[in-house]
Parts: sequence; C-alpha cells; structure tokens
Amino acid sequence: MTHDMAHDDTDTPDVIHEPRLWRDNGWTARVVKNEDDDGWAVEMVKDGEPEPALVGPWTMGRDKKNPKPLDQAAFLTLVKTAGEVVRRHEQHLHALHHKRVEASLDGERISVTLDIVPDEDDPHAWLAASDAAGDSLARVRVRPDFKLNASSAQAWVDKGFGRPG
Repeated sequence: MTHDMAHDDTDTPDVIHEPRLWRDNGWTARVVKNEDDDGWAVEMVKDGEPEPALVGPWTMGRDKKNPKPLDQAAFLTLVKTAGEVVRRHEQHLHALHHKRVEASLDGERISVTLDIVPDEDDPHAWLAASDAAGDSLARVRVRPDFKLNASSAQAWVDKGFGRPG
C-alpha cells in the first residue's frame, strides 16, 4: 500500500472553493435551501464545532432560481461576521460566569471574583480574593447561585474569608 504524503495533513480540512461550499481559513460556508421559504441560506461553521455559528439569507443568482455562487469576497465577509458572532457569544458567556467586585481590607482595595463552573454533574463556583498587586488572598468553593455584590463581598472579607453561609 502506497502512502500519499500530499493527503497526510489530517489536522487541517482540505481547502474547498465551490459555488455552494467553501472551506478555508478555519471556516466552512455552505449554501443550503432555506427551509422557511423558496430562497437560499448560508451556514458558517467553525472547524471542530458541531453547530453553525451563523445562518443567514443568501442571494439568488441571476436566474432567480439558484443561489448566487460563493466567491472569495463573500466568504471573507462571512468569516468576519461569523467571527464577530462567536466573540460576542464568548464574551456573553464569560460575563454570565465571571463576576468581579471591589471590597476593602485594612484600607487596602481587594478584588473579589466569582467564577461559576457550569458542570452538569457538579455545578459550583469559586469565590476568590486578591490584593491590589494581584496576589491571591483566599479561594473557597461556593454554590453556583452565590450572589456576589459589594455587600456580600465585604461581608466575606470582614469575616476573614471563611466559607460563606
């Protein structure tokens, strides 16, 4: 059996530039029939992801029946838009799972953070404190629904960083 070295690159999917399918630069654009109407849609899927990051309407071609073919300019615009959607989603998830407030200890500013770990089997959160230099002062495990705000943070600091009730 001969081994073809040209197809040995298993880490990177093959580059495809077809009228209804482009794969390049870590993304795949696929033009599909729009299930909601007679038109067409385009799906943008990031390599390794099971679901599209973006699905949007796609332009009809000149024959008003088939979709306009994908091209380099359209693909680059779709990659940029889909990348922005992914970044906004990641920022939103980070904001949901990470909170930060300020407290004080002996006149010094303390940063108190809550990092929620959305584990299906063992959901929990980490409550942590660090000084102005970023050095860790404490870290305790808490319930994932712990309400972090200025007063709960200050109460935790005032009680010596013990496990909150």
